[in-house]
Amino acid sequence: MDIAVQNLAGTTAVVWRPGPGWRMLSSGVLGGGLGARTWVLNAQVPLAYDRTDPAAHLEELATVCGLQGPGVGMLTATAVRYYVRVREEGVPVTATVGLSVPTWAAEYDAVVEEPRPGTVNIIAALPVPLDDAALVNAVITATEAKSQALWEAGFPCTGTASDAVCVAAPEAPGPAVPFCGPRSAWGARLARAVHTAVLRGALNWLERHPDRAVVRSAQSPP
Repeated sequence: MDIAVQNLAGTTAVVWRPGPGWRMLSSGVLGGGLGARTWVLNAQVPLAYDRTDPAAHLEELATVCGLQGPGVGMLTATAVRYYVRVREEGVPVTATVGLSVPTWAAEYDAVVEEPRPGTVNIIAALPVPLDDAALVNAVITATEAKSQALWEAGFPCTGTASDAVCVAAPEAPGPAVPFCGPRSAWGARLARAVHTAVLRGALNWLERHPDRAVVRSAQSPP
């Protein structure tokens, strides 16, 4: 995964340009869902980001970056220059980790609002083709590994409310891998890579924000 950090119009972004021949499943605000994608853009924005057209904003940034064709765009409020890149037995993962607003997924008293860009963003690529179900399975596996890493880093959360993920796999005319859970061959590698990347990113974020250190409760999530 050839990742580059680029300075764009008033911001900075992590960019991956794999080119054609890839299918991606993503929760990104631009190019989310399942389909053929040729690039991924993870752009840094202020914590108080207030644009109401984030997809259009990402399209603008992609144009400035010279990206063409369909792609995936994500936003984060953390400094993308601190991205973490990990490779686990052929599975590369890049993560940007921002934890200004740690959140439990099932927090019953939480007020529903537009999420602020915290954010933990994950880009993962597997070297083998995955069928549709396996791509969904891979996103679940990556998310579970992310939450495990945050817990181990001391954060009482499953993530932030605006986390995004993108899993890529090569297109292939023949059979595709049908499983990518944490105990499958490729899912286990993906889980370890995501876990390592997010754990390193979380600890790095704490070093840069020592005032935000939290003490995890002895109790399980609320």
